[in-house]
Amino acid sequence: MKQKFLLCIDNEGYEASLEIRKLYETIPDKEAERHNQVRIIDESGEDYLYPSRFFAPVRLSMQTKNRILEKAA
Repeated sequence: MKQKFLLCIDNEGYEASLEIRKLYETIPDKEAERHNQVRIIDESGEDYLYPSRFFAPVRLSMQTKNRILEKAA
């Protein structure tokens, strides 16, 4: 499965769950995408749905992605 990361750019109403300027790992969810939402592993360590407008896409090298995922394991 291809790992995707998004940058949080807004957290209105979710201040305890999301940090602005932080990278978050996504979990693919086609149904959520149809409703303009993304499934994110948030500060609780669990995955939840959030408005996609809260995030911006980022490009990371494979090396960087692997290092992030190693630290999360």
